[in-house]
Amino acid sequence: MDNKAFIEQFECTGIIPVIKLENTSDAADLAKALYEGGIRCAEVTFRAEGADRVISDMVKAYPDMLVGAGTVLTVEQCDRAIDAGAKFCVAPGLNPKVVEHCLNRGVPFVPGVANGSQIEQAIELGLDFVKFFPAEQAGGLNYIKAVSAPYSSMKFMPTGGVNENNLNSYLAFKKIVCCGGSWIVPDKLVKAGKWEEITALCRSAVGKMLGFSLSHIGINCADENEALDVSAGFEKMFGWERENGNNSVFAGSLIECMKQPFRGAKGHIAVATNSVKRAVTQLKYRGIEADMSSAKYDADGRMTCVYLKDELGGFAVHLVEKR
Repeated sequence: MDNKAFIEQFECTGIIPVIKLENTSDAADLAKALYEGGIRCAEVTFRAEGADRVISDMVKAYPDMLVGAGTVLTVEQCDRAIDAGAKFCVAPGLNPKVVEHCLNRGVPFVPGVANGSQIEQAIELGLDFVKFFPAEQAGGLNYIKAVSAPYSSMKFMPTGGVNENNLNSYLAFKKIVCCGGSWIVPDKLVKAGKWEEITALCRSAVGKMLGFSLSHIGINCADENEALDVSAGFEKMFGWERENGNNSVFAGSLIECMKQPFRGAKGHIAVATNSVKRAVTQLKYRGIEADMSSAKYDADGRMTCVYLKDELGGFAVHLVEKR
């Protein structure tokens, strides 16, 4: 996997679970728990013995899962991880020797940094994506914003103190690709083999990351006159002021009356999300496809809107990025 594709997959995932698995025979069960919870990526830390076996078993169980190694401190660990099938390696610090060895083997390496000097070391090694560790303890999001300012091409994966409550604050910063953490794979649940509870934690984290909410409902009208009449009815009933646009008339912020039939037999439903890109990925896991020909992007190339292929109750459904 080339570096660009690797970063792209990390960005689509958003949450990278850091796994310390002491009972290596549980690898496949844990992989299943993550997979079914919408987390198709895992960083297996070498802080536990047998990490290479865990990586191997997870890769065999779910070949399309992005499984990598964490706490890779030596060349020997790097080789063990890659030979086991690791698709990336991560470390808490930056050891040029280990980084270069991993890259020479054709596997992405994500070293840990905590200051400008270390970021510059990473740049010197040809890297454009690093782990920021320990994120909260080193100063949190405000510090990352400050220290990253001079390095326009560098992107980050904060790890350490990131959890479900502050995840979206980190992910909202455009230089942050994803966040690492262990809160969705707590040791006590892993050791007790409570896989369904881990799956539930994953689903909860994914749901909070996406933050789905109703944006507005579009009603297909025959023409402009009908759109004005329908929107006037909502204004009369509920006091929702009308705003006449080029293609539709809004009544308040939730009702859009189309001046001519648009997508959907009856109209469309717009669902807001924190990240259209991540939402498209998660919906695909659920068997729901996006119509990528309908996608719209901002000046930075960020997907801001896309329709789904299927209608619900005669309504087309589209995702829109929260502002």
